[in-house]
Amino acid sequence: MTLRTDIASSELGDGTVDIAVSYSAVNYKDALALQGFPGVVRTSPLIPGIDAVGTVTSCTDGPFTAGDSVILTGWGYGEQRHGGLATNLRANPEHLISLPPELSPGQAATIGTAGFTAALAVAKLQGAGVTPDSSNLPIAVTGAAGAVGSCAVYLLAEAGFEVTAITGRSEEEDYLRSLGAHSVVSRQEILTLAGKPLAKEQFAGVLDQAGGTLLATVLSMLAADGVAVASGLAGGSDLPTTVMPFILRGVNLLGVNSVSQPLTAREEAWGLWARHATRFPWDSVTNMISLSEARETAATVIAGATRGRVVVDVNA
Repeated sequence: MTLRTDIASSELGDGTVDIAVSYSAVNYKDALALQGFPGVVRTSPLIPGIDAVGTVTSCTDGPFTAGDSVILTGWGYGEQRHGGLATNLRANPEHLISLPPELSPGQAATIGTAGFTAALAVAKLQGAGVTPDSSNLPIAVTGAAGAVGSCAVYLLAEAGFEVTAITGRSEEEDYLRSLGAHSVVSRQEILTLAGKPLAKEQFAGVLDQAGGTLLATVLSMLAADGVAVASGLAGGSDLPTTVMPFILRGVNLLGVNSVSQPLTAREEAWGLWARHATRFPWDSVTNMISLSEARETAATVIAGATRGRVVVDVNA
């Protein structure tokens, strides 16, 4: 990938809405793009950044006017077209959502794709019939101290679920409990059961950000009719499991695609976060950096060593 700092307005691509970006983020995809990993970046040169929060400067076709505050997540920005890790962005109007008045631009950036994905995952879990009253077993969250995991732990706890946070960083236990986790379990403890087709039933469901061996292991620990919602592959894209959890316990494995969700789903998810604006622990979840720090932070994100959400103030 060719990294450039001199992309002109005429090179920003198609779209009828120009946006002065205030905040973006370093998501896992962005970190891979910034480090030059293949498979994410589909064109070159490219500005990474699958998220952006900013102010409309012009709109030649669409419902927005100059001065409107908007949010952009997904839709191939930062992968197939220039994204939000820049001071200016050009977008299609149907890809944007208005900033809820309850949220500040910085708070919306803290939520971003991570919080949107977490909201979709919780909705999938509930839509599959898993409720706080449907089982006396907890819901597991893998990668719990990361961006999606932190948001998922919070939303599940707020919805009344007992949450078990699974993390490779035991030093984050206090942080995870502050988000609402009832218990914190080491990833390595879970992986001691790796390779077993079925293990003791310990969870009613799981929201998984890892994939790979960790997801396969937790699948073997789900109770009858348990639900796994997969939304990430930080631990690998393979799934070394058997059909036993699915045919002997009736486990369901569901996926979350946060890239191309329709406007109705986006409005519902952002409305949920707007209702939590006064209660969410913004300061503990948000790690604010400058645009110049984004590339060096990417390696830390890929290593899974960041807490919560890495938000980028593109004007700092």
